[in-house]
Amino acid sequence: MSLISWALLLTILFTYGSSYLSASQEAAVTREVKYSDFVTMVEDGYVTEVIFNRTDGVLEITPTDAYVYVNEDGEVEDLGELTLYTNELGDESLYALLESHGVGYTGYTAPELSFVLTLLISYVLPFVMIFLMFSLVMRIMNKKGGMGGLGGVGKANAKVYMEKSTGVTFADVAGQDEAKESLTEIIDFLHSPEKYTEIGAKLPKGALLVGPPGTGKTLLAKAVAGEASVPFFSISGSDFVEMFVGVGASRVRDLFKEAAKVAPCIIFIDEIDTIGKSRDNRMGGNDEREQTLNQLLAELDGFDPTKGIIVLAATNRPEVLDQALLRPGRFDRRIIIDRPNLAGRITTLEVHTRNIRMSDDVNLKKVALATAGCVGADLANLVNEAALRAVRKGRKTVTQEDLLAAFELVIAGSEKKGSVLTDFEKKLVAYHEVGHAMVAYKQKNAEPVQKITIVPHTQGSLGYTLLMPEEDKTELRTKDELMGRITVSMGGRAAEQVVLNTMTNGAAQDIQDATSVARNMVAMFGMSDKFGMMALASRRNQYLEGGYGMDCAQDTAADLDEAVREILGQCYDKAVEIIEAHREDMDKVVAYLMEKETITGGEMVAILEGRDPALVDDAYSSTRPAEIEAPAKHVHMVSEKIEAPVLEEVVETVAETVEEAPKTEE
Repeated sequence: MSLISWALLLTILFTYGSSYLSASQEAAVTREVKYSDFVTMVEDGYVTEVIFNRTDGVLEITPTDAYVYVNEDGEVEDLGELTLYTNELGDESLYALLESHGVGYTGYTAPELSFVLTLLISYVLPFVMIFLMFSLVMRIMNKKGGMGGLGGVGKANAKVYMEKSTGVTFADVAGQDEAKESLTEIIDFLHSPEKYTEIGAKLPKGALLVGPPGTGKTLLAKAVAGEASVPFFSISGSDFVEMFVGVGASRVRDLFKEAAKVAPCIIFIDEIDTIGKSRDNRMGGNDEREQTLNQLLAELDGFDPTKGIIVLAATNRPEVLDQALLRPGRFDRRIIIDRPNLAGRITTLEVHTRNIRMSDDVNLKKVALATAGCVGADLANLVNEAALRAVRKGRKTVTQEDLLAAFELVIAGSEKKGSVLTDFEKKLVAYHEVGHAMVAYKQKNAEPVQKITIVPHTQGSLGYTLLMPEEDKTELRTKDELMGRITVSMGGRAAEQVVLNTMTNGAAQDIQDATSVARNMVAMFGMSDKFGMMALASRRNQYLEGGYGMDCAQDTAADLDEAVREILGQCYDKAVEIIEAHREDMDKVVAYLMEKETITGGEMVAILEGRDPALVDDAYSSTRPAEIEAPAKHVHMVSEKIEAPVLEEVVETVAETVEEAPKTEE
């Protein structure tokens, strides 16, 4: 009815508009003269021909060239493109007048259309054309999701992957065993829901996937649908938000309506924090996002969980979500998709290298050790960069060198081949980097040195020292390890001052990293003698590696800065002490580094031990000195069962203690 009304209205406007334009155009090229003036023109010999138009009842006058036409305003007009006419009054003497003055005359009658044909041409045909045009536009806009108030307003833009068409299973997701175990129950419910309904159990309606970017939340959701072999609706939170109020809520309703038609199925909402932010006073009373969130909450409460509609959502900002969204009965199961550990990184690298031709020297464990803290997306990019490097080098397989070079490319960028350093600048950079390496080599709680280079790179560094752990480390760090990390960062500036008695801006990033670690030790880790077990700050955006906000007074913050400065001072003094004690060894390493520009940790150890660095077999072997053991190397889990004491033994022990205790009045 809406289309018909619009088409009819536009047809009427079109018809009358066309008539008005035709009349306007005719009035612009014709001029009417009085009948008496016309008779005078004939009598004066200014008319050459007259045409009798029987259809309209007018006389079309063709004047001579000598005639001058003056309009009603007294202005003379050129008759070159104008036509003069007058109305026929039925004067019987007109013909005799024309003949007596030699004026030719003729007449014509235009064919008249029937009423039906006129109606079809003027109204029906334009109406049909406008209606078809509107229908076509609406159909196109429905396919594209609609726009504004036309076509597909409120149409959900979810991508639908029907059975087995996601192309992703749990075999394609590595390093997230705990998350896959939590989602296995959902898959089992979709396969055989009767097992749960018979006992009266209900599966959680929604599961929230939480983790840093790149850990595979979207990939894991697709794998769940691929394992369950059910339709998979994938949509982003931003797709619900439009400039038109109410569109987001309408799209939420449409999404759940379409999902109910093909249940059992999975609905996946990526970046749900876009529409699921907390509804506080800052948001306003009737905001579009709030309406969308309210509709989502209503839909989560409205559908029957026994039908097999599972809602999965992903976010890396769970702290901003509305509490009503997280309560039991909605997104009441939270699944953490964290950064993979060593075993997870190895399996992830195995997944990404399945279709890559690898050489025999590739050791994925060493690559996994070097990439501590990397997520699945980082590892996929690393493998791809290694394959591209192998092609550039003209090889048919990817080697261990390609993988490690790709890792260095990610952290430091590519080499600046056209950058040239002066001898003094090269010497400064060499002592700076060897200072880092020497402090790391001589410390117990530092990671072994893997590579030293003084070749400038695109990410702003004139050189860098690469440290590689020998064992899998969790996020747990001791105070000694953190102090060792700060000391290694201070090694570059300490070498500059001890050897060259100067300071450069090359230590800016080192100072920033060291200050960040020291501030965390004081503010959040409780590792300060002054403040002890007191939290002075809280983390913001845990999964986005955001900063933290201070939760203390300004005076306390000033004391915090002083405690941070003391830690940095202690670590710097230790770095200076190590540099001064091993100055001669540093000179040897620097001389070799300035010649080669890039050396490995094995070559550095060979120089320090008095061996020829050119004869090092395994350039990527461990550089930890034999007298320095790896942290926590001898820590093992105790698997022996410890028996709890029986009640009679506890009673006897208490009785003996009471008898032996000194007798007092109390």
